[in-house]
Amino acid sequence: MRIEHLRQRLHALGANPRHAQRVLRLWSQALPQESGRRELAHFLPATLVAALPALADELAGLAVLRSEHPGEDGSARLLVALADGQTVESVLLPRDGLCVSTQVGCAVGCVFCMTGQGGLIRQVGSAEIVAQVALARSRRPVKKVVFMGMGEPAHNLDNVMEAIDLLGTIGNIGHKSLVFSTVGDPRVFEVLPQARVKPALALSLHTTKADLREQLLPRAPRLTPQELVDAGERYARATGYPIQYQWTLLEGINDGDDEIEGIVRLLHGKYAILNLIPYNTVDDLPYRRPGWEQAADMVRRLHRRGILTKLRQSAGQDVEGGCGQLRARAGKPARRVIPLRAQAAGA
Repeated sequence: MRIEHLRQRLHALGANPRHAQRVLRLWSQALPQESGRRELAHFLPATLVAALPALADELAGLAVLRSEHPGEDGSARLLVALADGQTVESVLLPRDGLCVSTQVGCAVGCVFCMTGQGGLIRQVGSAEIVAQVALARSRRPVKKVVFMGMGEPAHNLDNVMEAIDLLGTIGNIGHKSLVFSTVGDPRVFEVLPQARVKPALALSLHTTKADLREQLLPRAPRLTPQELVDAGERYARATGYPIQYQWTLLEGINDGDDEIEGIVRLLHGKYAILNLIPYNTVDDLPYRRPGWEQAADMVRRLHRRGILTKLRQSAGQDVEGGCGQLRARAGKPARRVIPLRAQAAGA
């Protein structure tokens, strides 16, 4: 379901644009439709007032908690059922953050990601994306939303941007606190700069080697790491937000001295933050995370070379909550993949 369809239904119930905004605002912020000191009948059309209880139930049914998996770091991975029975994952993050899913499955097929092993099943509608936020807000405050869950947001661009527009206006989320994560589809760099709500941008880099990136992200657009960084830098300068470059650390694959040198060449002087994220190990996949001290040493070496780098812990590591794992354990079998060739990893 899309937000625009909700607006059309509210209009059919007699709502003017101001009435519709009120209904959507309260829903997205997980507040009761009866909020306020005045009775609804005093300022909403009678047809809308009569329909609100059933509509509120329907909106709540767009994203229903199926199971919750708390982590020791304060995070909690949520398995969320959509109205048609499909499931996605949301993650409550420390410090009032939330990670949401934008697709059921994913077509990019990143070899280290459980979500990509089953391919794309369907798009998540803009209302279903906002419903994940409303569900999370019913449990704890949410002041930041990152579109880094299941799916590639650029492959569902209209729905994602519609959700971002609502969350960045009546949803009461700061624009810089909406983070659009992508492998680097060229359409992103055309659409986002023109949007009313311009989110921050996170680009999945993972390696500085074009051939290795094609193996890690087999169905991502064929942008070289240099082309990706160049496009990211233009967006960063246009919006005033630094780009977050995402780098999943895979032991023996993209954690070597050659990659450090490549990162310095690519990112020195750029308006950027490099997020190093040790891989969240999945039993059914053949990749492993490097030791924490090894990852921390990589951060120190990059800092000394002038690269702003942060070492991120993957939320839910202690509950085996890597992206797609909860959904896979709920009954979707994963396909085992063949490890990357040693020579492709620079070994």
